[in-house]
Amino acid sequence: MQNSYPLWKNISILSIFLIGLVYALPNLYGEDPSVQISAAGGGQLTEAQSRKIEAKITASGVKEKAFEFKDGRILARFGNTDDQLKVADLLRDELGNGMTVALNLAPTTPAWLRAIGADAMYLGLDLRGGVHFLLEVDMDAAVKQTEERYIDDIRQALRAANAHYLSVGKDGDYIKVKFKSADDKPEIMKVLDKDFRNLDVTGSEQQDQVWLKISEREAKEIKKNAVDQNITTLRNRVNELGVAEPVIQQQGENRIVVQLPGVQDTVRAKEILGTTATLEYRLVDIEHDVQQAVQGRVPVGSRLYYDKSGAPILLDRRIIVTGDQIIDASSGMDQDGRAAVFVTLDGAGASKMGKLTQANIGRPMAVVFIEYKSETKIVNGEKVRHKEKVEQVISVATIQGVFSKRFQTTGLDSPQEARNLALLLRAGALAAPVDIVEERTVGPSLGQDNIDKGMMSFMVGFGLVVLFMLVYYKLFGMLANLALAFNVVIIVAVLSILQATLTLPGIAGIILTVGMSVDANVLIFERIKEEIKNGVSPQASIFVGYEKAWATILDSNITTLLVAIMLFAFGTGSVKGFAVTLIIGIFSSMFTAINGSRMMVNWIYGNRRVEKLSI
Repeated sequence: MQNSYPLWKNISILSIFLIGLVYALPNLYGEDPSVQISAAGGGQLTEAQSRKIEAKITASGVKEKAFEFKDGRILARFGNTDDQLKVADLLRDELGNGMTVALNLAPTTPAWLRAIGADAMYLGLDLRGGVHFLLEVDMDAAVKQTEERYIDDIRQALRAANAHYLSVGKDGDYIKVKFKSADDKPEIMKVLDKDFRNLDVTGSEQQDQVWLKISEREAKEIKKNAVDQNITTLRNRVNELGVAEPVIQQQGENRIVVQLPGVQDTVRAKEILGTTATLEYRLVDIEHDVQQAVQGRVPVGSRLYYDKSGAPILLDRRIIVTGDQIIDASSGMDQDGRAAVFVTLDGAGASKMGKLTQANIGRPMAVVFIEYKSETKIVNGEKVRHKEKVEQVISVATIQGVFSKRFQTTGLDSPQEARNLALLLRAGALAAPVDIVEERTVGPSLGQDNIDKGMMSFMVGFGLVVLFMLVYYKLFGMLANLALAFNVVIIVAVLSILQATLTLPGIAGIILTVGMSVDANVLIFERIKEEIKNGVSPQASIFVGYEKAWATILDSNITTLLVAIMLFAFGTGSVKGFAVTLIIGIFSSMFTAINGSRMMVNWIYGNRRVEKLSI
């Protein structure tokens, strides 16, 4: 009996090994401690500014490995973190607030590998270093924001029904609707019962007013949705800003964990999270004098705002749509060549926008950016968190036609501002403000220490397995070791192609896979030895060993695969990372232990007469 693979199968196996080797290579190059300099507010630096900054670095006495100026940004690479931190502190002091200086870890992957999409896999917070935040969602603010929307919706519904009322506003924890007379009550109650069933009605025995309150069931749903939407928004924002593989997940009822691997600058990380605020579209009040409003005489149906330059703008109190109703946004140019942002709304937002624009063609509409800032102050010896709501008009544009689901916002200063606004809109708005209640920084040196210890455990485990296989199974053991090495290469390559995040549990998954891969070869080799003892020829023993051990190998790997799938389905964070690595390792080990090792055995013993096997 001859053992051999057809040519196409040999080429296929070798091609997989070669592709795996190429895509695993970027992980050998490592990263350089770097300092990234960009213009504040998303602008671009000039060539002259670049040369000036490079001269400052040279004058400091620190020698950089490379100085790159591309797309209006500077990336300075250094040989160690001490030089990186020294230059970062120097530039922050000398450049001022006009530029953003951020610490970074820049990959050193060669250009030819990047050209074919070969990038190193991401490292988790425990390996790469970075920042960890624990955010607390302001649940009460989420409910209050919903109450404000209800007030506006009730006003519009009563007006649409031609119902007579005096006022709709907040009264403590309630929404109070006041009538002009008792005769108006039946018609108003009809509207409330029809369109606002989620609100509990109290005080209905009163002749001239009624109180409404969000039901307990809906309040719980609002709070749950606030956390879910905040998680989605934070993930979108961090992804848009290019932070590799962040961990953003819920903890408890009202807290969110955010981990940003590779980000060494806590201030920069706070800036990334802090810019996630909310947006409102409002009509500009053109009927009243804005200067009188500045002097304190603000009309009842209007509110006074200020734009980016500090100029006062009078806006309608009614909110058209908010940022949580925007489902997509992109930047571009309008027909006149001006910078614009193209916005897409959800169904409810599109309906409201369509009705309002139909009745207000030619009137300006403003985009209000609302940010919630908090700071901790010491009051009477105790820490008190003070919250501040900052509102600013970032764009004013004239309604030139009826639009609803998709429209454009113009009046922006530059294409760069349009891109920044599109990013803000696309990432979405927070359903409720968040406070940073805990922050931790994992330094790159600690991450490197974890990598060194993880690699040491891997090398010791791998070395012991290689030694055992070589001594116990001789030539067959050496072939199994080669297959084992290719197994590790393929796992790393797949993780790199998927741009998965490797953590310490992930390294544990790879080490476990090494043992499982050898286990498959042990089953095969023991079956071959058993067949030889029974007097079967060497060629037939090889064939029977690989064929008969297949069922046992498949059975053991399927049971492990089921456990790994359950870990991925129900686990979180590092548990998921372990499961992903284990799942990839199971498929890789079966391929290398069975197909890879048999290909090499066929090369040595196939298609020739064999008297004895080195096993």
